[in-house]
Amino acid sequence: MDLEHEAFSDLCGLPTDPPDMRINCDQCQRPLKVCYCSSLPDPRLSPRSKIILLQHPAEEKRCLRTAPMLQLGLQPGKCLVFKGKRFPGLHDELISILQASNTLLLYPSPNSEPLNEIISETVPLSRYNIVIIDGTWPQAKAIYTSSPILHNIRQIKLLNNNTSDYIIRTQPADGCLSTLETGAQCLSMLEGDQTYVDKLLAPLKLMCQYQLENGAVSHQSKEFLIKNNSYPKLIGKRLNKVLKDAERLKEQQKS
Repeated sequence: MDLEHEAFSDLCGLPTDPPDMRINCDQCQRPLKVCYCSSLPDPRLSPRSKIILLQHPAEEKRCLRTAPMLQLGLQPGKCLVFKGKRFPGLHDELISILQASNTLLLYPSPNSEPLNEIISETVPLSRYNIVIIDGTWPQAKAIYTSSPILHNIRQIKLLNNNTSDYIIRTQPADGCLSTLETGAQCLSMLEGDQTYVDKLLAPLKLMCQYQLENGAVSHQSKEFLIKNNSYPKLIGKRLNKVLKDAERLKEQQKS
């Protein structure tokens, strides 16, 4: 009985209220201690063109995403997000966007054209809808394959040799950029204004700084680690294919 009484007393001493939860920012939904809203463009940027994100559902579960930074850095309606694994899916309003003559799809196919070449052949500061598939490379490829409407859109590519500023996340290959960086680069080229990159990437750099100050480490790409015999795992078929696709993309960009 004494043991039962002691156990019951221990249970009675437990707090009845749930533990205090971290308070999140109403805007970026990040904990207040690591909120990046102070670095967002103020006022929000208002480009002539729009970014259209086709987001894989799994991307929303990631805690360190860059798509929200793009939305918060641009005026409402300048960055539209549609979620799904195939498109247009349930998004009826997306059909007219995907069928518009000024819509361009950022996708590394053999038919994709450098964005800077398209800009040079059109009226300066023309308005475009830039469609970006938001997800990992296998997810993006699956979305493209299962969405025939995307196959009819003029496809573009970025000729990029820069290293991603998203240094707390391992990229599959050198030259790969986050969704935010990709959108910022496109808008910067279309607007003829480098400040789009500078202002839109500021919250990403601040978030990475927060993470590095709290135990995160700077990451090199998987391609870099493998080339320098530093990758800690065996290379599986899936990663090997991703790296081959990345090499193929680089060759396309050179041509």
